[in-house]
Amino acid sequence: MSRPILAVDVDGVISLFGFDEAPDKSVAQFELVDGVVHCISLLAGKRLLRLAEHYELIWATGWEDKANFYLPGMLGLPDLPHLTFDGAARFGSAHWKLGPLDAYGKGRAMAWIDDNFDDSCYEWARERPEPTLLIPTEAQRGLDEAETDALIAWARGLES
Repeated sequence: MSRPILAVDVDGVISLFGFDEAPDKSVAQFELVDGVVHCISLLAGKRLLRLAEHYELIWATGWEDKANFYLPGMLGLPDLPHLTFDGAARFGSAHWKLGPLDAYGKGRAMAWIDDNFDDSCYEWARERPEPTLLIPTEAQRGLDEAETDALIAWARGLES
């Protein structure tokens, strides 16, 4: 069986927001991305590198191809495949990602990490014939260690 896919959102997973106090410079750095300041989690980059040992990582973000322009150099990641949403990106929910995710992941197990799941995302995951895991994040923390461990355990469980 091929490795499962891990669909990775950026805002609220790697680019943190909504915090009361800025994270320590050892764990996050502020970067200018297309004229907008983003707080990039350096820990998320290290965690994604660990997850890449178990998953095929893809960008599932409204950043689309811009994710590869900015993030690999900041986080030490390789360029990743990215989904295209044809202008459907909407702030406040992730349901607009379902069609491209479904097409890309057809026939393969998939985990998806995002900060904006709604009921339609969970319904999609339940109805997919392939194993599917949704991992929600909190935008001010992004991808943390517990979520990383859960994703690794899930991928290992698929192997057995």
